[in-house]
Amino acid sequence: MNDRAMVVCLGEILIDFMPEQSGQALERVPAFQRAAGGAPANVAAAVAKLGGASRFIGKVGSDAFGNYLHSTLIAAGVEAALVETEEARTGLAFVSLRHDGERDFLFYRDPAADMLLKDEEIEEEWLEDAAIYHFGSVSLISEPCRTATLEAARKVKQAGGLISYDPNLRPALWPDEETMRQEVLQHIGLADVLKVSEEEASFLLQCEPGEAVQQLLDMGARSVVVTRGEEGCCVVTKRAMTLVPGVRVKAVDTTGAGDSFVGAMLFKLAESGITAERLEGVFSDEAAVVQIFRFANKVGAITTTRRGAIPALPTLAEVEAL
Repeated sequence: MNDRAMVVCLGEILIDFMPEQSGQALERVPAFQRAAGGAPANVAAAVAKLGGASRFIGKVGSDAFGNYLHSTLIAAGVEAALVETEEARTGLAFVSLRHDGERDFLFYRDPAADMLLKDEEIEEEWLEDAAIYHFGSVSLISEPCRTATLEAARKVKQAGGLISYDPNLRPALWPDEETMRQEVLQHIGLADVLKVSEEEASFLLQCEPGEAVQQLLDMGARSVVVTRGEEGCCVVTKRAMTLVPGVRVKAVDTTGAGDSFVGAMLFKLAESGITAERLEGVFSDEAAVVQIFRFANKVGAITTTRRGAIPALPTLAEVEAL
């Protein structure tokens, strides 16, 4: 067992096809480059590239892209707990970038291999050393991956691990927006750390962000981390609220920025040995919050200055040099 606290991420892993030129609508992009992607996989890679211990649990096709994703995780320092299948291909996403770094997506997932992960395919040893378990909402869209995701979360929570949940809303992948909203909100109570953007918080609760965050806490989240782009983030518990300023950079590609932010946050929590029981006290301490989230804001900012997700993730030395 690794002597560093293990961060376990579960969910989608896929190939992002990124445009070689920014500023064009998706139908006008002449050429793409492949890059490993998928939010939970990005988080695991962010933790590993910073020097932490991480494991990614997911499913890929028995194909060339599945092999590429496996080798990419290993190269990033992630322990790859991957199940292979011949039932479906590895998922694909084509991305276009505006000049400001924001994105449009076109997904090929009908189904993708990651959607077919079964609870019984997750080996006990993949979860038993999890200090932190992280998941998102894309793996909650359909069975059997929905049950696999939630059962793993419950097992880690029962064993005393800390649960991180980033809904990372992708409406294009859901049957409709109301189904997405209800499914995401149903599992808020699992989260020790819930990460949402201001826009996601407002969308989920259909109200302004401040009121939405209070409702999320009332629904059982132990803490809510609200990202605010270049303005930084806001960390809220029932006892305190702390604003942490962002880092201004010239964004090239925002792909993976939120995931790298989450990875940096989890890296710091794991490094400090913060448990679920201690989390609210730590997140109510302004000095502790500023230390953790100034770091996370830096990591997220650096990621936006490079193209792709996993290829853009910084090392600890690069963050400290900023």
